[in-house]
Amino acid sequence: MYRCLPRALSFIFCLVTLMGVFFGGDRAEAAESVVLKYSFLQEKVSVAELATFAQTGELSSSLRAYLKMAGREPDELRRLLTQEIPVNGTFLSQVLNTPVGETLLDRVSEVVHTPTNSANRESLRGAIVSSALPDGKITLIETLQNYPTPDVYVEGERLAEVVQSLMRVMGRLPKFPSNFPF
Repeated sequence: MYRCLPRALSFIFCLVTLMGVFFGGDRAEAAESVVLKYSFLQEKVSVAELATFAQTGELSSSLRAYLKMAGREPDELRRLLTQEIPVNGTFLSQVLNTPVGETLLDRVSEVVHTPTNSANRESLRGAIVSSALPDGKITLIETLQNYPTPDVYVEGERLAEVVQSLMRVMGRLPKFPSNFPF
């Protein structure tokens, strides 16, 4: 009986996590805008505007002007927004609740964070898991769309570094089939 306890607890944890993601909140609590920062420049861009850019490559005039002033290539930003990192969402949720996962979240939240720089770990964990669960992959644009504060700050100069770091870490995690029992 005691051998089944860890598996049962894992199953319950995953079930509660999934219920929280799918039934726990409205999309109204998701980020509406991103404050994109490069050096001393910053621009507030709607998440919808970034999502359109990520999907179609179509830049708004304000985002085009901002990226030009910041000396950034739009294609680089689009690649970072759409870079897919394959993961098992339930396993990822468990990993992000360990000390190693929390360290990773703290590191990533230096680049993607709340306006007040508080509750970064929790906000980022929720956004990443919400991004991963429906389709078994994480993208930055989905993470931003799922971020639980009205505004999310992104340190653009370090964005490529954090995406590369996440890809390395996720690449080291064991791959489990989507029907893996936990």
